[in-house]
Order: sequence, then C-alpha cells, then structure tokens
Amino acid sequence: MHVLIIGAAGMVGRKLTERLVADGGLGGKEIARLTLADMFEPAAPAGFSGKVSTLVADLSEPGTAARLVADRPDVIFHLAAIVSGEAEADFDKGYRINLDGTRYLFDAVRLEGQKAPYRPRLVFTSSIAVFGAPFPDAIADDFFTTPLTSYGAQKAIGELLLADYTRRGFFDGVGIRLPTICIRPGKPNKAASGFFSNILREPLAGQEAVLPVSTDVRHWHASPRAAVGFLKHAATIDGETVGPRRNLTMPGLSATVGEQIEALRRVAGEKAVKLIRHEEDPTIVRIVAGWPRNFDPARALSLGFKADASFDEIIRIHIDDELGGKIGA
Repeated sequence: MHVLIIGAAGMVGRKLTERLVADGGLGGKEIARLTLADMFEPAAPAGFSGKVSTLVADLSEPGTAARLVADRPDVIFHLAAIVSGEAEADFDKGYRINLDGTRYLFDAVRLEGQKAPYRPRLVFTSSIAVFGAPFPDAIADDFFTTPLTSYGAQKAIGELLLADYTRRGFFDGVGIRLPTICIRPGKPNKAASGFFSNILREPLAGQEAVLPVSTDVRHWHASPRAAVGFLKHAATIDGETVGPRRNLTMPGLSATVGEQIEALRRVAGEKAVKLIRHEEDPTIVRIVAGWPRNFDPARALSLGFKADASFDEIIRIHIDDELGGKIGA
C-alpha cells in the first residue's frame, strides 16, 4: 500500500504518520510506501522499513497536486489547511489554500483516472465550523450547514466537492468534521480556537495562559489521539456502508471552559489553575459566539468512530504523550 499524507508536517499529520509506522499497516494491509508533503519539509519517520518520500509542496500552486498523485497512492489523507483565525484575517489566503488547493487535489485525482482506472480512498479533514448559529441543544446529523466564518464556508464547499467527486466515481471519499483538537502540543497557532488548548497546555508546563472568553463558553473537543483514530478508521471503512452522505461529524466531548478548568484542577491541582489569567478578546468572543457547542453524532458512532471518555482523559493523554508523564506546574 502507498499512503500520501498532505499536511504531514502539521501536528495531526505527524501523529498520524507515527501511528501508521507503529502499526505497520492500514486496514490489514502493509504500508510499503509513504509520501509526506507539506509547505515545510516533513521529517522522515524513524523505524519505517518501506520507502519514504518527503516533499515541500504548496497544494494551492497549479501542478503541485498532479505531481503528488502521479504515483497513484492508494490512500490520500488531505490535512492541509490554514486555520480558522488566519482564514478570517486573510480572506484571499484562506480561499486560495483551503478551497483552491482542495479543488486542485480533487481534480488531479480525477484527471489521473482518465489515463487508466484509478479510484483511491481520499480522506478529507473538514470541521464543525461548517455549522452556524442558531443551534439546537445538540446538532444532529441532519442539521444544515450554514457557516458563519470564511473558514467554515471553505470547508463546507470542500464537503460538497468531495461528495460530488465520489458520486461521479473519481475517488472514494470520506470527509470527517473534526472537533476542536485539544490539547494541541507545541506553541500556540493562529486558530481562534487555540485558547482551548492554551489554558491547559501552558499551566501543565508551569507557564501562564490567557483566557480570552468567559468560562461558560461551551465547545466540542477531541484529543489528538482520538483524531488520529478517526483518520485511520475513515481510511478503511466500507464506502458502501457510509452511503452517499460522505461527510460525517466526528464524536467528541462537549465541555464548557469552566469544566475544562475543573478537569485541570482534578488532574494537576490548584497551582496549575492559578496560572490562567482572564483577559477578554472581543474578536475571539465574536468568532466563538458563532461556533457549535454540542452534537449528536449518531452516524459516526454507528459506523465505529470512537471519542475520548472525559476531559480528564484528554488532559492525561497530553501528559502521557507530550510531557513524559510529568506535570511541570
């Protein structure tokens, strides 16, 4: 099997690569080749016995996608995107990367299939930002997509393209609407949702964190470990079972900021909680007000996707995977 990961240098891309290498295969098939592409050259994974290609590639540049699929990978993970806050701040860049890059990839697969039969499994990472307020208490699978941000609009268009290209037989696509990933390791990024991770990650490392919204803000979360599990399952699930509605809301955990902080208190103690400083940011408050808060992901659950059990578990996953089991606070 040949697996292509676009966006492989990002956090989720790196963790997906590590998991695939550790597992040695995908869906019961051995991975003989990995192609890892991103705007910055991804690191080659240690311990992989097959062939690895690491590429610097801008998917929004015409011709790049065609080069990436020329070797006909069996599974394509499309993780590349700019995040919500950056897409809102830079309208042109958001549409160029999040929409144009996606369309170039989909068309490259379609055109490759015109040379000789080719229908790979293509996993597209969408977002719960495709939904817009007003919301019910829990968003069901039949709730309509009316995004209230440019990022959400770009992802919603990508979902429509994925469904249509799959219907036409150009590839076998599955779109997964990821919850906000928490706790994200590393430094803060430009995502408007970044504070959900910041208020936990920094205190766990003994550093101060800024909370830009009120503690009653509720949101939908999943750990990086759960996100990798979603991607793997999406790559191997039977397309006939999924049916024509190819975009799925992933299971997650609904929690308020206050509940996040209480989980931090239970796991790491009062000293960690005291490192959180409240400093309201009107821009973040406005963006977050239009985000969904809770879901009923019945389809994904029935298809075998699994989420984290509690926010305490999400915090402990970060401590185990990123901090060597030790709390810095």
